[in-house]
Amino acid sequence: MTAPRRVGVVGAGVVGLSTAWFLQECGVEVTVLDRTGPGAGASWGNAGWITPTLSTPLPEPSMLAHGLRQLFRPSSPLYVPLAADVDLTRFLIRFARNSTRGRWQAGMRKLVGINRLALDAFDALVDGGVDAVVREADPFVVGYTDPDAPQALLAEGRELAATGQPVTIEPLTVAQARETAPILSENIRAALHLGGQRYLDPPAFVAALAESVAERGGLVKGGAEIAAVRDRADRVAVVGDGFDEEFDAVVLANGATLTSLAAAFGVRAQVRAGRGYSFAVPADPMPSGPLYFPSGSVVCTPLGGHLRIAGMMEFRPHDAPLDPRRIEAVVASVRPYLRDVDLDDRRDEWVGSRPCTADGLPLIGRTMSPRVFVAGGHGMEGMTLGPATGRLLAQEICTGAVPYELAGFDPLR
Repeated sequence: MTAPRRVGVVGAGVVGLSTAWFLQECGVEVTVLDRTGPGAGASWGNAGWITPTLSTPLPEPSMLAHGLRQLFRPSSPLYVPLAADVDLTRFLIRFARNSTRGRWQAGMRKLVGINRLALDAFDALVDGGVDAVVREADPFVVGYTDPDAPQALLAEGRELAATGQPVTIEPLTVAQARETAPILSENIRAALHLGGQRYLDPPAFVAALAESVAERGGLVKGGAEIAAVRDRADRVAVVGDGFDEEFDAVVLANGATLTSLAAAFGVRAQVRAGRGYSFAVPADPMPSGPLYFPSGSVVCTPLGGHLRIAGMMEFRPHDAPLDPRRIEAVVASVRPYLRDVDLDDRRDEWVGSRPCTADGLPLIGRTMSPRVFVAGGHGMEGMTLGPATGRLLAQEICTGAVPYELAGFDPLR
């Protein structure tokens, strides 16, 4: 197969921009089109974690068991507003069917290959000129108020290791945890250390990635309201308000709205917005690395002089306004774990739409059209897997061969 000369990428998040960057490594001319601009969606306000060890299918038995009891409560970590939405109901039924041990294990086996490539893909970007800081997450503290609770993550770690996923999870004394994070409250009674992970400032990284694409000759265009993508014989067109551009191939990486463009090319898997919330607060002293509180479904990352606190998952239209009750729910979840942090001094309150699939696996690869490709549906792992996705998809587009790491993510499944 001859590599396409000119490729359009719809979506300027970490997935779309990474795909464009690695296509440039193959000598392809790229144009990235986005409704707003680089990193304006889920790439902006997330926790900034690069955690391949924690990259697992979202539907899993414990989420289903806990989520069903409080699904319609705004304070619940997993929240579905009461509304007449037939498509969402169908999605949640499929989600529930995938929340079994057997299906989680099958999905995990499909993720292992791409998870193992995640860190190398970031190294390739930074070594190739992306001017952004990617920090080693050491220490990475997992904290608990129940001294017996760490056993669940340790058991999951052993299960992940059995699939071939690199895992380093070690016990940590509470005193050791507080040495690196003095803001941990007296309620913390057990801790673990998660090794081999990284973190970054999401807006800064995505901006640097977009700048690198542009410096290497690519075009990154914001304000592109895209109405349709149309296959035209040996070309494919991206059509919007006031423009109609043709390319040799197009990559659809438009996040939570992926289905709106991909359905015309045989992609039946529904992508829904799994919205997450975050905000920033001052912290003194700042923890030396990320903090994770599994029991509260909340995470903390030291970024830009503030502590970014993130959490929650709500299935709601991607363009719905921020729900203040969900911010308050994050505050209530994290409060027992922290001390000397003014959780009322919040700034940068944000909600973003993670693109989720019912089986918890991304959609990566060719559609029914040989000129239209899809890259999305990563759920909570878009930042972790974005560069590896772009690298592998660029390889497929330029060679015509599907890398074995993408075999489980067929968009036509």
